[in-house]
Amino acid sequence: MPSTPLVELKNVSLAYGEGSERMVALGDATISIADGEFVAVVGPSGCGKSTLMKLVTGLLPPTSGEISVRGQRVTGPIKGVGMAFQNATLMPWRTTRDNIMLPLEVVQPHKGRLRANRAEYVARADALLASVGLGGFGDKYPWQLSGGMQQRSNVCRALIHEPQILMLDEPFGALDAFTREELWGIMQQLWLERRFTAVLVTHDLREAVYLADTVYVMSKRPGRIVKVRTVDLPRPRTLETTFTPAFVDIVHELRERIQLEHAE
Repeated sequence: MPSTPLVELKNVSLAYGEGSERMVALGDATISIADGEFVAVVGPSGCGKSTLMKLVTGLLPPTSGEISVRGQRVTGPIKGVGMAFQNATLMPWRTTRDNIMLPLEVVQPHKGRLRANRAEYVARADALLASVGLGGFGDKYPWQLSGGMQQRSNVCRALIHEPQILMLDEPFGALDAFTREELWGIMQQLWLERRFTAVLVTHDLREAVYLADTVYVMSKRPGRIVKVRTVDLPRPRTLETTFTPAFVDIVHELRERIQLEHAE
């Protein structure tokens, strides 16, 4: 008997406004994400990729259709989620370590344990920093870090409370190509070690194929799922992998499907 998906969307649509002002942002989307799966969502600008993330996390209610997480229908913001965005949004007056520990101050059961077990949590934060190459930077402030280092800190903050689901909304989009590719490797390693469920929204098809088990291609607005592509490349993937014919073929296949959307 197949296991229940961790995240499931059944014929989900979202529309804004009323009457002549009504705009359908997402149309009839059906997605199934297994526990521990890494999923990427790609498509033209404005197709509803980020809207999809808000629906999954319960920040927006769907106009129609059903969303379930862990077998329970989503009716409001869900627990056990970490989020990382394109802008690192680190608080400039807090050290890197204190920025990373911020979710522990608001998420139970950590919120109730933090004061009495602070040394344990500091050690956890420092270990997480070390795992992304930022060992020894816990006492630095955001303005003392490069853009890539800030984004690594952003990912650490999203993972510090050990969420079951990690939502990544173009987290590497503002970085230069070399830094971005370096962070692909770091993100893959974190996933291999922790096996959280990840949903990545990205415009970068190479990034999607490098990181994901499954890539969903969305149409132009109203966003629909027009292609589901399994990435059956062995892990761990490396930058050398991105030059192999198998990798390049998948990227071209995805690009051709998105170009069809622009042509229609």
